[in-house]
Amino acid sequence: MTSVLDLKGIHKRFGPVHALRGVDFFLARGEVHALLGENGAGKSTLMHVVYGLVRPDAGEVRLDEVARRIPNPRVARALGIGMAHQHFTSIPALTVAENVALAAGWQVVPQEIGERTRSLSARMGLPLDPDQRAGRLSASLKQRLEILKALATDPRILLLDEPTALLSPTETAELLAMIRAFAAAGGAVLLTSHKLDEALRAADRVTVLRQGAATAVGSLQEQTVESLLSAMTGAAPGAPHTRREMRKRPDSAEAGDAVRFDALELSRESGFGIAIRHGTLSVRAGEIVGVAAVEGNGQRELLRAVAGRIAPLRGRLRVAQPVGFIPEDLTSEGLIPSLSLTENIVLGLGQDGPWVRGGRIVWREAEAKTAELLRAGKIVATGPRTLAASISGGSQQKLVVARELSRIPAVIVVEHPTRGLDLNAAADIHDRLRSAADSGAAVLFHSADLDEVMDLSDRVIVVTRGVITEAPHNASRAEISAMMLRPEQER
Repeated sequence: MTSVLDLKGIHKRFGPVHALRGVDFFLARGEVHALLGENGAGKSTLMHVVYGLVRPDAGEVRLDEVARRIPNPRVARALGIGMAHQHFTSIPALTVAENVALAAGWQVVPQEIGERTRSLSARMGLPLDPDQRAGRLSASLKQRLEILKALATDPRILLLDEPTALLSPTETAELLAMIRAFAAAGGAVLLTSHKLDEALRAADRVTVLRQGAATAVGSLQEQTVESLLSAMTGAAPGAPHTRREMRKRPDSAEAGDAVRFDALELSRESGFGIAIRHGTLSVRAGEIVGVAAVEGNGQRELLRAVAGRIAPLRGRLRVAQPVGFIPEDLTSEGLIPSLSLTENIVLGLGQDGPWVRGGRIVWREAEAKTAELLRAGKIVATGPRTLAASISGGSQQKLVVARELSRIPAVIVVEHPTRGLDLNAAADIHDRLRSAADSGAAVLFHSADLDEVMDLSDRVIVVTRGVITEAPHNASRAEISAMMLRPEQER
């Protein structure tokens, strides 16, 4: 194999955290290489070293066997390296085409960049409206935009950090096919994913990181999901994964409606068209209801109306208070990366925080509570004063979940609850949502992963072209998939 990228003895510390511990790595031309590990293992940091976002404390980066210093992303792009980030970097006020042009360094001629963006998105199988404002895109479309921006730089090395975390199975299959085609044409792809079966299908070789060190390197033909889990966690291969027993589904006689709406109509967030048409739904206290839907069918507006973020056009909507909301886009809605973990907890809870007295914040109490949430949520951080930007994406997700559950909410609304989480962390989040429901909360959530929707839910509703339909009890995956493609009146 011809190496296009070599990393030798890469070390990186963030204060007391040793994020990378002497990592050796190489990427060959024409291959798809999976970089795996638990949350906080160092995967994103390693990619950021290659892309010039992080300067290593020690070690060497070589491109085509030549030592290179990559001080910033501009130099990385000039060397033929493109990156699609796990957390969105697009400018909300700019259009899709303007964001792509900015990333690629195109001269900004409105009609020209629109056509170039439309052509690139069609060629790569990543359809996007060039004229849509990036801030109005759903999280899955923002993720698609990140990939398109990376491809627009015409890279020979493509770094993809959790590119399928918010994509549906069909979208994921299409993206993986595009990645394979890119590699077959002579490109090289470094891919991170927590979906191990996906990595086994898409990649040729694998490097596993555990606590900043490479613990396994080799061909994926020799690996199974169990062996990869063992390398990631240090557990013996085949060790059982424990999960809580499913709760007894609440009876209508046992619990009242925490969420109820009738004849509800919601407009699309773009302002054009109707997202939900005459919707009727109730969610009982203690119940978990999953929303199954293909992107753009109104599920986003539905969840945000229940969370109080969108006002209905008409109809009746009643939601018990308080409401906990876990949004799909953490870095623009869930937290502020440049602030500390304590500051994010304080801002997120607002006047609900027990440390607010007489209009003043008792910061010592806020820090103590944040430290307690870090311990309970198994969040890897050096302490409450740590900047949110310095913890892993998975830890950021767990922080927002811990904050919203600390409200002791009557209703919890969740968009993509386990986005970017490893299997153990995802199981922890599921257990925390089940525990909240055990305590009487009503949970309404959506995930692009239909298996997650079916596994976690007491009931499943399907949203198709703005029409809400409840799936039959014990409906199969195939039956729910069919419902997602056609509204009830067309079946």
